[in-house]
Amino acid sequence: MNIALIILLVFGFFILLSSFFTVKQQTAVVVERFGKFLSIRQSGLHLKIPLIDRIAGRVNLKIQQLDVIIETKTKDNVFVKLKVSVQFMVIKETVYDAFYKLEYPHDQITSYVFDVVRAEVPKLKLDDVFERKDDIAIAVKRELNEAMTTYGYTIINTLVTDIDPDIQVKNAMNRINAADREKTVAEFEAEASRIRIVAKAEAEAESKRLQGQGIANQRREIAKGLVESVDVLNRVGINSQEASALIVVTQHYDTLQAIGADANSNLILLPNSPQAGSDMLNNMIASFSASNQVGELMKKRNGKGNSRRENAIELPEEPETPETEE
Repeated sequence: MNIALIILLVFGFFILLSSFFTVKQQTAVVVERFGKFLSIRQSGLHLKIPLIDRIAGRVNLKIQQLDVIIETKTKDNVFVKLKVSVQFMVIKETVYDAFYKLEYPHDQITSYVFDVVRAEVPKLKLDDVFERKDDIAIAVKRELNEAMTTYGYTIINTLVTDIDPDIQVKNAMNRINAADREKTVAEFEAEASRIRIVAKAEAEAESKRLQGQGIANQRREIAKGLVESVDVLNRVGINSQEASALIVVTQHYDTLQAIGADANSNLILLPNSPQAGSDMLNNMIASFSASNQVGELMKKRNGKGNSRRENAIELPEEPETPETEE
């Protein structure tokens, strides 16, 4: 008798315990009575009738995320994989719809994401998919909101978190990018080379101009020195021809001395015999004499031509005939 009572008490104790249940925060519990919906219990401690009421299910009211990976084709026939993250939650006031109307919400959301993405991406080229991924996410959120609100769900946000084209396409895009950067580098290097060449040419031109001025000034001073030397020699009774011969011979030997002073010089002066100076002077005198003679002949010819033109222009006057008296 005592054992039966103990068993009855233990059984009653467990029945009493099963009458109480707790609901966690951000969770809703659906209670049914004999298989029919009874109530929705929110967070806290609750009581139900044992063996009559039962907990049909628990609904999570937190924000949930579902990652959907879709493979589709772009407008330029490139296959890409998109990862779309959908953040959704059950509306607290419509837990009944979320629990009884939709059995597999993840599958339903996945189907809508597939449908929207495969309708939007084929309208875009690959580059546009990267640039307009936010537009794709907005389109997915709009379609999901319209469909899932009926079932007691709200879409918090949708994000296109990854766009992964085929590996060959990515390699081609990387090569295009690398080629474009190499082209830019080549353009900058060519421009730098052009600037260096122009600067070098300008420097050389300025150097040659200054060298020309220096040579001109040098020759001008040499000419002045030669004139002064000839004047000095004329004052001591040496005529111009002898003075010129002396100057030429002196410069000739000065040149030979300058060449011989440098041991590493490979310059050869031809002719380098002692009579080379006098030969050079004779040639110069002959050239000057010939040029003077040519000049005199040209002057005479010009003078004769002028006199002939004057004779052709002046006509002789006709003598006057005396008048006869009748």
